[in-house]
Amino acid sequence: MRTSYDRLFVQFLKLFNEQRDYYACHDVMEELWLEEGRKPFYQGLLQVAVGLHHWHHHNVAGAIKLWEAALHKLALYPDLCMGIELGVVRAETALLLALVSSEEGAQAEPRDITIPITDVELMKLVSLDEQ
Repeated sequence: MRTSYDRLFVQFLKLFNEQRDYYACHDVMEELWLEEGRKPFYQGLLQVAVGLHHWHHHNVAGAIKLWEAALHKLALYPDLCMGIELGVVRAETALLLALVSSEEGAQAEPRDITIPITDVELMKLVSLDEQ
């Protein structure tokens, strides 16, 4: 397990899991993605968040495009990665993608995803984050 996490990663998780502010998630994660050398892990999480933002604003086509790209990038990483259950994030994203891609699902009420945090230190950091 990691012993330290970037403040932007912590802030992203807080915005994603607690505040459900997927638009702000984009800004925070994009900054981290650029700082960390454009790793697919960060870009994939960013795309999950922006896909949720699109879906919540009735842009189903945008959500589908972003979730497909996110799943492709996040497939490169193990189920437990960076203190989170990435396998759960992939599975829930794939379920939402299947739902909105179906004829009746395109009209479904938008839902949220929670990123399960497995590392106790990361849980503490997210709960302490004031952002």
